[in-house]
Amino acid sequence: MANTTNGGPQGPAGTASALPNPDSLPQVNVLAQYIKDFSFENPNAPRSLQPSDQPSINLQINVNQKKLSDTDFEVELTIEGKAEAKGDVIFQFELAYAGIFRLQNVPPDAVQPIMYIECPRLLFPFAREIVSNTVRNGGFPPLMIDPIDFVGLYRQRLAQAQAPASNS
Repeated sequence: MANTTNGGPQGPAGTASALPNPDSLPQVNVLAQYIKDFSFENPNAPRSLQPSDQPSINLQINVNQKKLSDTDFEVELTIEGKAEAKGDVIFQFELAYAGIFRLQNVPPDAVQPIMYIECPRLLFPFAREIVSNTVRNGGFPPLMIDPIDFVGLYRQRLAQAQAPASNS
C-alpha cells in the first residue's frame, strides 16, 4: 500500500514524487518521408535477363542530414547498388530516400546520434522495399538488403572525422 499525502504518491524519502510533464519529454516525430532521387538501370537487357552465374552485388550506404530549423531536420539515406556477372553490369540503382524529422526537448549531445542512427533506422524499411520492388520490376529476383548497422556506420563516421584532427 502506497503512502499518500493530499492524495498523491510519495517517493522513497517520503517526498511527493512528480511525474514528468509530457511536454518536456524528448520527442522525435516524422513529419514527411519521400524519394528525393531514384535511378535504376538495366543496361544489357534483354541479355541480362537470361539465367547466368550468381551475380556479385555491391552496396554502398550513406546518411546525411541538413538542419531546416531549430527543431526540424532532413535526413537522407542513400543506397547505391550494382550487380555484376562476368564483368557485365546486370543492373544498378541509386536511391536517395529522405525524411523530415522534428526533434523536441532532445539534449544537444543526443541530436547527432539520433540523426545518424535512429532516423535512418526509421527510413530504411521503406527504402529497402523500394529497391526490392524495383529490382523485381526490372525482371530480376527481388533484392532483399540485409539490415544495416547504423550504430556501426555512425562510429565509422566519428572515427573518420577524428582522424584528420589527430593527424594535424
